[in-house]
Amino acid sequence: MSGIYDDPWAYELACSFRDVPAEADALLGWCAEHGARPASVLELAAGPAEHAREFARRGLAATALDLNAEMCAYAEREAARDGVELTVVKDDMTRFDLGRRFDLIVTMLDSTSHLMTLDALVAHLRRVAAHLSPGGLYIVEMSHPRDRLTDDPTVSSGWTVERGGVHATVRWGEPGDRLDPVTQIADDHVTMTITGDGDTRVLRDVVPYRFWTATELDAAIRLAGGLETPARHGDFGVGADAVPLTDPAAWRMITILRGA
Repeated sequence: MSGIYDDPWAYELACSFRDVPAEADALLGWCAEHGARPASVLELAAGPAEHAREFARRGLAATALDLNAEMCAYAEREAARDGVELTVVKDDMTRFDLGRRFDLIVTMLDSTSHLMTLDALVAHLRRVAAHLSPGGLYIVEMSHPRDRLTDDPTVSSGWTVERGGVHATVRWGEPGDRLDPVTQIADDHVTMTITGDGDTRVLRDVVPYRFWTATELDAAIRLAGGLETPARHGDFGVGADAVPLTDPAAWRMITILRGA
């Protein structure tokens, strides 16, 4: 059995339904709305670093940080293949100290769900605050609370993707993967079936997931200090296309933070 995070190519394929260039447009659009003009960006818990690589293609000085050595090596190879400059750092999102500041810091794809305790989330936010340039923004994308607190989730736990002649079906979470009401942690069972070039292989994994509510995130921000929340969105819409978190069409919880 191979874990999904130990196979960066497969993980990137599983997430290829996302429109990374459009999401980068939204991230930069929010920066403009809040008076930030980023020249440097740091992606935390970056995995394959798709967003950092997209920013690098646009000429930003991009850094990607992840704890998984396989992900870091893959991000470096893909950046080199694309001919873009990307700094890759293997480090923990709760303890990193890069000795510099960034105009924009992002954490995408609900990667904060890997922070299992309030202490870990607060430590993470303190590290972010220490690395933000004056006027810089931290944008963190989390799952919508509806996904775990209701029987009407905003996103499906199963989907299919196809890229370069390779087809994959993904199940991220099974009906029996219940959220523990005390710890707010669920063990999500992941199954990915990849078919291409006449071959089929299956990846199976169990991924611990820590659910964070909006009020818990707000409390962690206050405990961490050094950050304030000018906006929160329920989608990657900007300006007239912005979607409030409370909108029935909202499917993500995206929080914009800046130095207090």
